[in-house]
Amino acid sequence: MDKPRLFMLCLGAMLLSLVSSCGSSKNKNTTENEETTQASAVQVPAFSADSAYLYIERQVAFGPRVPNTDAHRACGEYLYRQLQAFGATMYDQRADVVSYDGKILKARNIIGAYNPEAKKRVLLCAHWDSRPYADADKKEHHHTPIDGANDGASGVGVLLEIARHLQQQAPAVGIDIVFFDAEDYGIPEFYDGTYKEDTWCLGSQYWGRIPHVPDYKARFGILLDMVGGKGATFYYEGYSARTASHAMKKIWDAAHRLGHTQYFIKEAGGEVTDDHVYVNRFRQIPCVDIIGYNPHSDNGFHETWHTLGDNMDCIDRATLQAVGETVMAVIYNEK
Repeated sequence: MDKPRLFMLCLGAMLLSLVSSCGSSKNKNTTENEETTQASAVQVPAFSADSAYLYIERQVAFGPRVPNTDAHRACGEYLYRQLQAFGATMYDQRADVVSYDGKILKARNIIGAYNPEAKKRVLLCAHWDSRPYADADKKEHHHTPIDGANDGASGVGVLLEIARHLQQQAPAVGIDIVFFDAEDYGIPEFYDGTYKEDTWCLGSQYWGRIPHVPDYKARFGILLDMVGGKGATFYYEGYSARTASHAMKKIWDAAHRLGHTQYFIKEAGGEVTDDHVYVNRFRQIPCVDIIGYNPHSDNGFHETWHTLGDNMDCIDRATLQAVGETVMAVIYNEK
């Protein structure tokens, strides 16, 4: 995951106020009752964590998905074909982006649209590249690329499983699935130059300025990042709370109705620079980052973050199930 020094503890009371301030208490109760009624009325397809796990495993099998490598190119072809096989209208966005050290990266944003004619749309996204550096690991591993099973592949795996269902049963709104590239090529911990925030999320920055269709809009977006780790918890992420509080509340409420209270914690977590920032900044789409947050770690992330331990051993089907079920409940209940 992109982001040394990025998880800054937020003022809990302020963020909780932002997330809960969607209206008066009367309106809040009315909204909750309506959403509960909708949830019981709509038959949401059954998410399969086993299937999502296999999609993650398939990505990791290519090797580290670092831009400009054979593994990256091969995995990109696999992801494009897989979304296409699931009935999406495909957009293949290729771009030359510049890394923190001046390298030209051959980036590829892979986009699949469902019901592309619909005006009412929801954006689902994740990054598919993996970190070229294990810079949170032992010093001798700092220049070794990581598998990125959790940090990257987990979000993509969940979205591929959702895409499989979208082909079979369409929700009432249009859905766009975007796999962003070059998210995790930001300045490493060992770099001795000036730190720059915008060296991360290069694919979403490009897409934000030049979307796959002109003047692209969506009601809201959901970004999945590090959503497969064992013991993962998802707190209210700070930037999402400020810019997408209504959608965030909808997601966490859905998770709690489904019984996933141990995963989706209704408390302020940290603030992170991630793809959702540029989705909002450049396209003005409120986008919620569902991202694993560990309040007991030094960096705020899973213990395998930016280490060689971010492999299939850290992936937990129960975490995938909680996230996948929640996202599907949200999108299938959109009217």
